[in-house]
Amino acid sequence: MPTENNQAKTNPVWLNMNQAELDKAYQQSNYASNLEEVIARYKSASEAARQLLGEPGTYKYGNKPIETLDVFPASGTKAPIIIFIHGGAWRLGRAGDYAFPAPLFTKAGAHWITPDFDSVLDVNGNLMVLASQVRNAVAWVYQNAEIFNGDKNRIYVCGHSSGAHLAAVCMTTDWKSEFNLPHDFLKGGLCCSGMYDLKPVRLSSRSEYLNITDEIEQQLSPQRQLHHLHAPVLISHGTDESPEFIRQSHDFAKAIDALGKPMQYTIGINLNHFEILETLADKTGMLGSALLSFMQLR
Repeated sequence: MPTENNQAKTNPVWLNMNQAELDKAYQQSNYASNLEEVIARYKSASEAARQLLGEPGTYKYGNKPIETLDVFPASGTKAPIIIFIHGGAWRLGRAGDYAFPAPLFTKAGAHWITPDFDSVLDVNGNLMVLASQVRNAVAWVYQNAEIFNGDKNRIYVCGHSSGAHLAAVCMTTDWKSEFNLPHDFLKGGLCCSGMYDLKPVRLSSRSEYLNITDEIEQQLSPQRQLHHLHAPVLISHGTDESPEFIRQSHDFAKAIDALGKPMQYTIGINLNHFEILETLADKTGMLGSALLSFMQLR
């Protein structure tokens, strides 16, 4: 097991930023003037997906009212499973707003699952609560896949922005000791435009609503937990994103590659933080085609 934290060996760019620059680098609205327009497209496309596919099945993975997940099923039995974890700075968004890629993947033969979980604003800024909820949702899917004809041996996690952080947390969880599940039951992950080391996040203006302790910084920084990574990861970001989100993705990919673990790194040209996710719903789009290939779907 590695003894070091697998952080970037070079001097991080954020160390050379003043507070105003660091705060700006962790606020994507500074780099995406069309933010509200794109988010509105997510919602309208998700409504269109529900009209096409019908309402998803909803299952409880925990005791809280919000601890449910939506399942858009593929036809047939023993279909692979995609668990998509939405973003929104850990404080915004609901699963229903992220149904728009479901038609592509259910048609290709995979179940599309989106869990709901707390806003960090409702849990005193504690990211451990969200990480626990998402891990519990993933574990529930593995343990109950037969309910919706899913193949528990072909589960992939996928996330965008803060959801990419939580997806990477799942990819670097010690599933055997913490859940008594096979350490390698996750077969791969897509992490798009995420944050993988919480140190600069903790130092930014996001600390106004996040309560990141030393323990949380260490345990929920996936880049420091790569000894628990047992499956290939597809890492991506757009060229028009915040410089910190680009650096976070680059350093995460570099750290995985340095350990000789399987990783793909793709960059969306002329795409900002929000536009890049729309390519996940298109079989010819960067993320859609990449994930279909990654999962060996038709």
